[in-house]
Amino acid sequence: MKQALSLGLVMALVAASALGQAYRWVDKNGRVHYTQTPPPPDAKDVQRKKLGGNVADSSNLPYATQRAAQNFPVTLYTSPDCGAPCDSARSNLARRGVPFKEISVVDQKLGEDLKRVSGKIQLPTLVVGSAVQIGFLEGAYKSALDDAGYPSSALQVPLEALRKMEPVAKPAAAPPAESNPSPAPEAEVK
Repeated sequence: MKQALSLGLVMALVAASALGQAYRWVDKNGRVHYTQTPPPPDAKDVQRKKLGGNVADSSNLPYATQRAAQNFPVTLYTSPDCGAPCDSARSNLARRGVPFKEISVVDQKLGEDLKRVSGKIQLPTLVVGSAVQIGFLEGAYKSALDDAGYPSSALQVPLEALRKMEPVAKPAAAPPAESNPSPAPEAEVK
């Protein structure tokens, strides 16, 4: 059982890294690097690049998914050093075929935005319409997406295409009540 879970996690990480995420950064000697992995902590001028077009065509999504995305847009707050919890959250949305906007909390302004939306600065944070889920718990994600009307069946849409779909409405600005009183281990933004 552990081997199957480990193999699944490794495959998800390899697939996620191959989907067009790239970083541009400058090392201490002034050399510019382009990598698919997050740069070291001492890197300067770090830029996260998404390869490909800006917006995916959502017309190939099932009607129920299009309708749910219009009424309850999904935003996932992550960071490059969040690790397994953020990877699991991302993979969960991809397996279910949920179009989402990913916001990487890499500076103080984005941290303040996250705190305004969720009341906390903890990652990952999932926003479905106005419902907020802090940390990654598969059952809590399933409930939030079910309540919003997202189909539970898997959809064959690449993760990068799901990330590029812009939500129709922005997440609620007022901090809603926390939907999970005891979240899973989570990464704290520094």
